[in-house]
Amino acid sequence: MSEPCAIVTGGARNIGQAIALRLQQDGYRTIVLDIVEPEAESLKADARRVDLAEIEATRAVLAEIVESHSVDCLVNNVGIVAPALLDDTRVEDFDRLMHLNVRSALVCTQALLPGMRERRHGRIVINASRVVLGKEARSLYSATKGALQSMARTWALELAGDGITVNCVAPGPIATSAFWENNPPDSERARRIIDNIPARRMGQPEDVAQAVSFFCDERSGFVTGQTLFVCGGVSVG
Repeated sequence: MSEPCAIVTGGARNIGQAIALRLQQDGYRTIVLDIVEPEAESLKADARRVDLAEIEATRAVLAEIVESHSVDCLVNNVGIVAPALLDDTRVEDFDRLMHLNVRSALVCTQALLPGMRERRHGRIVINASRVVLGKEARSLYSATKGALQSMARTWALELAGDGITVNCVAPGPIATSAFWENNPPDSERARRIIDNIPARRMGQPEDVAQAVSFFCDERSGFVTGQTLFVCGGVSVG
């Protein structure tokens, strides 16, 4: 049997990197697609630098990969945030977020589907977010994550008969560079967020990677169309 292969979009940093490293530990040859080079040495050799907001560039990279690899696991992780209250939300940011956060997931999934269908096996995991339940100053970001969650449920129904599962992880407060940029560690806002987490700690990227690993596991074939909140209890109540 050929070596199992996984693709992680936006896997060069933070949660994406933790997911890519975990899948390596799980036995996958993991290919990171990102606009920057991965920080982790073990991910650099197979990584491809690409702007996932560019359709043709993304398709070209994926076509090259499937020529030589049987990709059975896709983690649509890439995403950007444009924090702003409703009054300050820039319409100009709408396409930027939708194209990277949502459209790239569609492009990548479509490119890998023929091979998954042929092998009658596939694992597709989408990194959504707790913001699908609502969060201030996240109009556009929550719209993209809600769209991804909705697409995942639709894809799960369409692809179940092909042996392909589609699931979402929905992280809550995770200690990434992006989180600390928006919520400085010594700020009242950061303290308030942490105090409101029932688990009384920030999540770590590895917490999300653990959930992704479960969905990608060969033994998880009867779980599809689901969203698993990795949030320390924030989504409860």
